[in-house]
Amino acid sequence: MMPLPTDFLLGTAQSLATVSEAEQRMLLRTGAVLPSPEELQRFMQFVRAVVFPGFYDQRTSSSDTRLFHTGVAVEQIYSILCRQIARGFVFCREQGAESGISALANSLAERFVTELPEIKRLVLTDVEAVALRDPAVSNYGEVVLSYPCIMEMLHHRTAHALYRLGVPVIPRMIAEQAHSLTGIDIHPAAQIGEYFSIDHGTGVVIGETTVIGNRVMLYQGVTLGAKNFQYDSEGRPMDLPRHPVIEDRVTIYSNASILGRVRIGHDSVIGGNVWITRDVPPGSRITQSGPVVEREFADGSGI
Repeated sequence: MMPLPTDFLLGTAQSLATVSEAEQRMLLRTGAVLPSPEELQRFMQFVRAVVFPGFYDQRTSSSDTRLFHTGVAVEQIYSILCRQIARGFVFCREQGAESGISALANSLAERFVTELPEIKRLVLTDVEAVALRDPAVSNYGEVVLSYPCIMEMLHHRTAHALYRLGVPVIPRMIAEQAHSLTGIDIHPAAQIGEYFSIDHGTGVVIGETTVIGNRVMLYQGVTLGAKNFQYDSEGRPMDLPRHPVIEDRVTIYSNASILGRVRIGHDSVIGGNVWITRDVPPGSRITQSGPVVEREFADGSGI
């Protein structure tokens, strides 16, 4: 391999190192220590260990040592979160507005720790929902170890708790890690009730302002999305409620798209491949219309 000419190398490096207007708009500041994806992965490993003791950390399998190892994991959760929340605030704020960040980060991390029992309770309802709704499940432990819905919901319920506390950036990073692992894309702000399940899961999208009730089940490819956006005077999309409200005990089959701030009434069943942009009353059964059989086609008609 021949080395690059020095003038060529320096010229290219200088061009790349120059801060562009686009970078300035994105607030890309190389002087700050940024939130670490690797540390957030470690954080989620400890969260997983306290929610499912004995499954992912074999040291906690003994009832005699469970309390000790759980305490160690909680301490690690708090320690990592203090650092990462502080970095998130530094990343999102203008330079010079960093006073008091450490104390704020510590306070938010402590408040998150108090949320862990509720996160665990909610995730365990999701495990039960999957186990009871899928005849292929042999036992609850199989659901914990191998179902993408549970990995996704562990991340989502963690990210959602941090989002509600006002933590910047970190919830989105945790959500996107789960998206990469499972193929399920849930915004951390989405509100999801108890006993939630997703069968298979690949391709599910749940938008920011979605509200989902209790005992709701989705199949793969479901989109709970926005139909359109409202814009402010500067042409920027406004952050308004724009995603569906799904009431209790609704089942939505594969590849259905429910768009806009519509309400799907409780105890409804939404069939596969339908497109819904209007409210659906409680107890509804929505399916595709029957196939239309054409005997012949002329000039592309019917295709």
